[in-house]
Amino acid sequence: MIEHFFQCPYCWESISMLVDTSQSYQKYIEDCEVCCHPIQVEISSENQEITSFLAQSIEQ
Repeated sequence: MIEHFFQCPYCWESISMLVDTSQSYQKYIEDCEVCCHPIQVEISSENQEITSFLAQSIEQ
């Protein structure tokens, strides 16, 4: 597990998330711990390191 920091696409606060780098690809929705809006998170990992991280609003 690696702690990863990113900005919420709604409230722009810095959010901390634990990422399981044993999986090469993950995509899921998690609520912001500050404003509670849903964030779609997409993560790619290789050799126990994050190679790509995307956090975006799910609202159109």
